[in-house]
Amino acid sequence: MHILCLSINHTTASISLRERLAFSEEQIRAALARLGCGAGLGDVAEMVILSTCNRIELYAASTRPLADELEAFLSEAHNMAVDEFSTHLYRFAEAEAVCHLLEVAAGLDSLVLGEPQILGQVTRALELARSAASSGPVLSRLFQTAIHAGKRARTKTRISHNPASVSSLAAALAERAVPNVCAAQMVVLGAGEMAELAIEGLMKRGASRILVVNRTLEHARALAERWGAESATFESLESAVSRADILIASTGAPHTLISAAMVAEAMRLRPERPLALIDIAVPRDIDPETATVPGVKLFDMDGLNAQLEQSLILRTAEVPQVRAILAEEQAGFMEYLDSLEMLPLIAELRQHAESVRQAELQKTLRRLPDLTEAERARIEALTKALVRKLLDAPTARLRREAACPHAPAYAAVIRTLFGLKHESGLCSFSGAACPISTAAD
Repeated sequence: MHILCLSINHTTASISLRERLAFSEEQIRAALARLGCGAGLGDVAEMVILSTCNRIELYAASTRPLADELEAFLSEAHNMAVDEFSTHLYRFAEAEAVCHLLEVAAGLDSLVLGEPQILGQVTRALELARSAASSGPVLSRLFQTAIHAGKRARTKTRISHNPASVSSLAAALAERAVPNVCAAQMVVLGAGEMAELAIEGLMKRGASRILVVNRTLEHARALAERWGAESATFESLESAVSRADILIASTGAPHTLISAAMVAEAMRLRPERPLALIDIAVPRDIDPETATVPGVKLFDMDGLNAQLEQSLILRTAEVPQVRAILAEEQAGFMEYLDSLEMLPLIAELRQHAESVRQAELQKTLRRLPDLTEAERARIEALTKALVRKLLDAPTARLRREAACPHAPAYAAVIRTLFGLKHESGLCSFSGAACPISTAAD
């Protein structure tokens, strides 16, 4: 089984390209559902799609390498020519794909080093794949390993110390943009996780006048009540822009919500009050042309890069410790992955032994017709125990050796000794076969 990853993120592509390739949860479900209908990916056994503000990644488990097919899959999902994004892609396979996902979950590959939101997004990606029945034993185990690694990294190191997520950076920008945070009117557009984290960051910095604006009043009110804020719907958006000193936008809308004309009108009504717009949504909520309106400062996801240096100093020092944790988790997963290749052989060996046991047991019982049912049961239990004890050591050794280069040689010896059917090639992750070592364990 091959593990593959196709990735496009903030280091390889602009926000405008990432917007075009991003998946909503509904689009993820639809894309994963296409696997069951063929979609030109007949060799793909499993798939998980991870789509966030800063990355779009396809993870696949397949019987052969499928980089070109995955690119075509992404192209068809968004009705885009492969040439429009292929040069912006990372392509990982096997151990590199495993390592990449672990680094993503730990926050090492994030726009903000160590940011915590990505761990929840990795978890959600797995949930969506499971609900679509597109994640089987390999990718489920891989994502569970990544989630565990991410949790360990954050509890055992200071990689997430002094949180600096995109939302907290937005709050920090807001603090610097106004002379008095306590008196400033804050407007938060959206009612999701990013919006709540932005509100939390604003509150920590002393903000007290916060208005939550969302498409549905129910969600806006629920978030606002948790933080003692006001709430409104998109019908009040123009009024909210006019009131705002700082506006942080973080909805999941598929198009811009705040136009340059809307902002220009708001500034006409309050020309002496500057307005800071901070757009942390993908796709963007705020028209880039609003930056041309006098008195307005616009920050978007790409512009946040310049704000990160101070918050990254302490986190960068933790990276070696995080990588040590990830190396342990990766080694454990690769051992599991290689052991999968031995499982059919182990099952075949046990089935062979069970067939021999049952045949010999029946011969013995026919020669002892006067045995009671209790005596027959004791003899059967004895034969089962003997087979189990005889096989425990060799099968345990097979599992241990599955990750070693000489695993195919072990498998060949087992098949020869027990008269099992020989199969060519044991494991796509193991190296070439080599002689079995005769050294003592």
